[in-house]
This record gives sequence, C-alpha cells and structure tokens, in this order.
Amino acid sequence: MAKIERFYDTFQPEHYDVYVDVDRAKKTIVGETTITGTATQSEISVNQKYLVIDEVIADGKPVEFKTDNDAEAVRITLPNEGKVELRIKYHTDLTDTLMGIYPSYYELNGKKQQIIGTQFETTFARQAFPCVDEPEAKATFSLAIKFDEKPGETILANMPEDHEAGGIHYFEPTVKMSTYLVAFAFGDLQSKLTTTDSGVKVGVFATKAHKADELDFALDIAKRAIEFYEDFYQTPYPLPHSWQLALPDFSAGAMENWGLITYREAYLLLDPNNTPLDTKELVATVITHELAHQWFGDLVTMKWWDDLWLNESFANMMEYVSVDALNPEWNVWELFQMSDVPAALNRDATDGVQSVHVAVNNPAEIDSLFDGAIVYAKGARMLVMVRALIGDKALREGLKNYFAAHKFGNSTGADLWKALGDASGINVGEIMKSWLDQPGYPVVTASVNDAGQLVLKQQQFFIGGGEDKGRTWQIPLNGNYGTPQIMKDKKLNLGDYKALRTENGEPFRLNVGNNSHFIVQYDDKLLKDILQHADQLDPISKRQLLQDSQLLASAQRLSYADLIPLLVEFANDESVAVISVLYRIASSLKQFVIAGSPEEQELREFFDNLSRKQVKRLDWTPKATDSNDDQLVRPYVLNASLYAHDAVSIAQAHELFEDNDDDLTQIPAAVRGLVLKNEVLNFSSKDLFDKLMKAYHETVDPSFKQDICMAVPNVTDPELVKSLVNDFENADVIKPQDLRAWYRGVLANEESQQFAWDWIRNEWSWLEATVGGDMEFATFITVTANVFHTPERLAEFNAFFDPKVDTPGLTREIKMDKKLITGKVDLVGKEKTAVNDAVAKEV
Repeated sequence: MAKIERFYDTFQPEHYDVYVDVDRAKKTIVGETTITGTATQSEISVNQKYLVIDEVIADGKPVEFKTDNDAEAVRITLPNEGKVELRIKYHTDLTDTLMGIYPSYYELNGKKQQIIGTQFETTFARQAFPCVDEPEAKATFSLAIKFDEKPGETILANMPEDHEAGGIHYFEPTVKMSTYLVAFAFGDLQSKLTTTDSGVKVGVFATKAHKADELDFALDIAKRAIEFYEDFYQTPYPLPHSWQLALPDFSAGAMENWGLITYREAYLLLDPNNTPLDTKELVATVITHELAHQWFGDLVTMKWWDDLWLNESFANMMEYVSVDALNPEWNVWELFQMSDVPAALNRDATDGVQSVHVAVNNPAEIDSLFDGAIVYAKGARMLVMVRALIGDKALREGLKNYFAAHKFGNSTGADLWKALGDASGINVGEIMKSWLDQPGYPVVTASVNDAGQLVLKQQQFFIGGGEDKGRTWQIPLNGNYGTPQIMKDKKLNLGDYKALRTENGEPFRLNVGNNSHFIVQYDDKLLKDILQHADQLDPISKRQLLQDSQLLASAQRLSYADLIPLLVEFANDESVAVISVLYRIASSLKQFVIAGSPEEQELREFFDNLSRKQVKRLDWTPKATDSNDDQLVRPYVLNASLYAHDAVSIAQAHELFEDNDDDLTQIPAAVRGLVLKNEVLNFSSKDLFDKLMKAYHETVDPSFKQDICMAVPNVTDPELVKSLVNDFENADVIKPQDLRAWYRGVLANEESQQFAWDWIRNEWSWLEATVGGDMEFATFITVTANVFHTPERLAEFNAFFDPKVDTPGLTREIKMDKKLITGKVDLVGKEKTAVNDAVAKEV
C-alpha cells in the first residue's frame, strides 16, 4: 500500500508561473511551469499525475529527473540545495474524468458545446501542472492561459486578467494560497455582475443555454453574503472579485476556488418564476457555504487533510448563520435540523465510523475523508455547540483574531480552539477534544430511580451493534431544570425529581434546541410527562422527540411499534420540521412489509389516514396565501397520498399533467416531480417514458431535470427499466455527475431493484474507471446499503463487496455498510410482527 510522502519538507515553493496551452479539438494540454522556491536538500520531488515530463531545468540548466507514477511524483536531482528556479516542460491529454483540467459538455440550439473548467481538490492540481500539491505548500501563482479561442469567448481565473498578448491571457498574481484552490475556465459564457458596498466585484457566469434571469438569484445572494461575512468576520474579503461559475459537468456540489467558485448548475441557477422554496434554500446555502470558505479554508487553510473539518465543518455552520441573517423569514435553522442533524446522527451511530478529525496514511484515503455526514454535518453540529456555549460576540472576536494570526497561512484545530477560548474565557479545546477525536456520540438516559432521584447516565449509542469502549464526552446538556453546563462523567445525579418538577413547573427535558450532538432516552415516567404536554413544544422540540425515538427504536432500545402512535399524534402538525421527520419514520415502515401483501395494503391505508386532512387543507395547487411551512409540507403529504393510492390525489395530479402536457415545465415546480411520478406510477407507457427521457436530455433547467430523475425510476415495465439502465453508461443521456441519483432511484424501486443491483455488480470496473478517483465514489456503496434490508440482499452485498474490502478509500465504507444492513435485517426480523400489528390497529 502506498504511503503519503510530504514533498514540502524538502522543497518549499514561493511562486509559480504556470503556462498552459489547451487544444480542445485535439484534447491536448501543453504546459510549462516555473517554480521559485527553496530546496532543503539536493534530491527533491514535486507532484505530477498523468503528465509526460519533457524537460526539467534548474537555474537555467537541464537536470536529471525521474518520473515516479506510483508516487505521483517527479524526482529531481539538483546541483545543490538552497534557492532555485525550477522550470518543467510537459504535456498531457485532456480527459473526461471531471478532475484536473476537463471539458464540460452542454447543448445549445441542438449542437454539442463545451467549456473548460478545473477541479483541483483534493490532489488534482498535479494533473494540470507540476507542483507541491499539499495544503501547507502555499505560494503565489501567475497564470498564463492559451487555448483554441473563438470570438466572444470568456476566460476566468482566480484573479483579474492583466493583459492578453499573442493569444495568451495573463492574469494578475494571486495572493499566497494552496494549489488545490487554483482555478480557471473558458468558453462561451454569459454573466451578471454587481459590486458590494466595499467594492468587491461579484459575478455569476453560466453557459448561454440558460435564460439570463436564471443568474439573478445567485447574484443577489452572493453579493449580500460577502457583505455579511465581511461584517461578521470583521475581516475584509481578500480579493478584487468573486466569480460564481455554473459548470454543466461537475463531480462535487461546488468548490471554493479562491475568487472563482465553481458549481453544479443545479446549485447556482434557478428560474425565478417557478422554483420551489426548498430549492431556493438549497441554492442559497450552497452559495453561502462556498463564500464562507473564502475566509475559512482559503485565507486560512488546514495544514494537512486530517484537519479537513476545519474547512468544511465551519463553512457548513456558517451557511446557515448567513442565510438566516439574509432571509430570516425562511427559518433556515429548521433546514439544518432536517438535513445535517439527522445525517450526522444516523451515520455516526454505526460502529467503525470515522471521527471528525482523522489521520490520513494513504493517498486514496484523502478523498474518503469527505464523509458529508461526519466532516460536514457532524462537524457543523460541533461548531453549533461551540457557538451556543460561547455566544456570537466571543465567536466573532475569536474569528477576527484567528484570521489576523493565520491569514495567508495554515492552521490546525488547536489554533481555532485557542482563539475562541481566549475570546470567551472557556476552555473550548478541552471540551471539543472528546467530540472531534472520538467517533460516535452518546445517548443520555434520564430516569427517576427508586429513591426518587433524577439521574443521568451517558454511554456510546450504536445502531446495529457495536463495541462499547467506555468512551465519554463532555456534553453541553442544555437542560431546562438548571442542569450543569457540561456533563463530564458517566453518571450525574440532579436531585429529588418531585421537588425539581414542582419548582420548574414543566416536564424535564435535555438538549433544548437540539444543538448538542447527543440523543436522550427518557424513562416511562418522564416521557409520559413530556407527551402529555406535547402541544406546548415548539416545532424543533417535537421533531427532536420523534427523531430520537426513531433512533432508539432502530437500536432496539425501544420497540419500533411504539413509534406508530407518535405518528398519529403529530400527523396534522403544520410545521415542516415535524412533518418531514414524521414521514421519514413512516417511510421506514415499508421495510417491514412485503410488496403485494395484506400488510402492505394496511400500511397504505395508514399513510392515507396520516395524510388525508393535510392533503385536503393544502391540495395539489400552490396558492399565493401559502405560508413557507405550507409550501414545504405539501410535497410530503401529497407523496404519502400517492403511496396510499388515494384516487382523488391520483386524479388531481393527472389533471395537472394533462393541462400542461404540451410544456411540462409549466407545472408548478413545487409539485411537478410528484405529478410526473404519478404519471409513471399510474399512467405508464412507452410513449410517456420516451417523452420524459427526451425532455431530460433537452432541458437545461436543473430543477426540471431533478423532477424527471425522481419520477422515471418508478417505471416497472422490464423493457423500459432495461432501456433506462442501459443509459447509465451513456454520458449523452445521464451525466456521470447525476448517475448516483438515477442508480438509487431504480434500486429503491422493488420491482426494478434487481436491474440496478445487477448493473453495479457487472459494471463495477466501468464505474471505477469513470468516477473512481472522485471523492463521492464510495457513496455508491452507501446508497446501496441504505436501500437493502433483507437477508438475501445482505448475503449478496457481502459476497460482492467482501473481496473489495482492502481497496484504499473503500475499506471503512464497506465495513460500516455491512453493519448497517445487518442491523436492519435483525430489526425487521425481531419487530416485523409488532410493527404490522400496531399499524393494523390504526386502520
């Protein structure tokens, strides 16, 4: 197994002159990179990957070099150590891997077009030019780009263009930065521009296949976000401009390249006249996430990849802080509770999960660090916990000092904790160590013992079993009975319960606000008290009660059947925070029934009972008088109604389809995906399938594409399923960036599941070759495990993935997902009868 070498130890670059000549027609790259730096010994190395090195010149003289592809390196022998100017000439091919320098394809007026973009995180800058491709190796960069330019084309980079001469575009030198943040792009682009109050130029760029007004929303959010961050961080934006670029092909959601942020089109562009609120919230949080990075990650960068959370966890928290300030009427912290919190709680309960801070010993492990549920979501919860502990005044003061001390440099987690600790007077580092360096999280049991004492105990929480190693956490309890701020020990006695209950006048609760990363299991006495006063709970508290109950049931700490009455209790709540988790739990009940069985029919009736009043209240047509919650609740209850085979819902959705049959984009976007799903489920035909696939291919509306992707995988005709699966490898139909969503859709459809499962097993080599170097490759395994829940599928999963368990970057995922499926199989086996009996009682 390859080990990571740290080339920065022997060669410290200070400045790069990067010249790249891209020929799109021939798909070739010719380059020359000059690196000025200091060699601490005569034998040095710089990174390269897939580059053909033609010549290495040191201080004007050719020197010996050797290409070491296994180490992704060029080994160079210098005459002596010290200051050196290293000039490396090379050439390579332009590829379609969505990494390094790559073409991004789209259609305009029926003709295939392309723009060139870059993706250098994590270690793909070395595919574009020779460099010391490590976060610590910060330097300045002067880019000079030549390409087979056509009239009217636009070229963008981290910094403004200085001048053009001889067909070469020269850009101003960057500030000191890491290689993975270097970026450029060119092609036939349109733009919208504005300027912040402090004079920063802000632009949104996209292909001309899009309508001009699709850029407006992003431009407004980007401008206001930069202004917000400059004030919140008390640190000016460090560059002259901030460009936001939508790329038709992009492996990640977005990338924080300094001054030139790149995005999937779906996460930047939207139709201002027909886009649902949840999509607007998503786009806004993605933009503000990347802009948060311009300070936290770009201005100050983690020293090594083991502190990746420093970048991502912080940006994940700040996206909500900023959007809440920009659009407070959205109550965007509820979105945090609906997305990041459950993602972290579910993932972090599986034995073998990585910690937020994790060592990196192998190059392939770097990409596997990007576990969204841990490094992003759990890490953000850690910082939300810190924010709640120290308050915004200390947070802002600490960040200001942190940026001042480390700007244009690198840092570790300890540096951040020191800055926040100094500002708040709280030993933040001591508290956070248990959360960042340990995997998992605790369940705190709250019970009244035989002596009438209210006692808390903590232990690690597992779903699917796990080895209890006696871990403890420093837990911010956030209790409503004046509990200690931090619970450090395994056991805590709060005193006489009756006296506490009388004194406080309300049911005892912990983790009020659900800002801390733990769950609570109340004994029967305490839980009954809470439920008797459930109408007094705010939406987040109701959600927390449902969410914690499902987790406890999944871990078999209480019966899954006990969840059924809770669903009935909260079914008519009008808050999306409550309804979203309610239907998440309701959907999980499907694993306990067999398709076509009487139990499944009773479950459908149960869904009808849950959704009927809400469907009548909201119906299929969005109204101008809808509250934000109404807009967000409607898709949940309508989807439940379709599962229930409600005849009225089916007819209303069908009517909406027929009324807009000549232009499906005109169906209200808030229900469009469900309308299309209804057609596929209940009015399926080859003509409909062909119509939707044609629309998917032709439209450039990302939201409409996602609606079709949600609907079409519900097809059940074997010939149509075969046709769809055959297109998994046709990039002209399904782009590699979108393949995982299509695969999951077909896999989740029990009638077509076998086709998807056969495809991934038969075409694993193709998948690995196509997206194997991408940080999201392992999530194809995650998606599979999230769907499977039967003994047969578990055996097949093990048979296929066990031989791959030692593959670098996949080991942890395979081991965890085996436990995940095993836990579900065991749960279904033990709880199936009880769950189905409980459902039957409600119908």
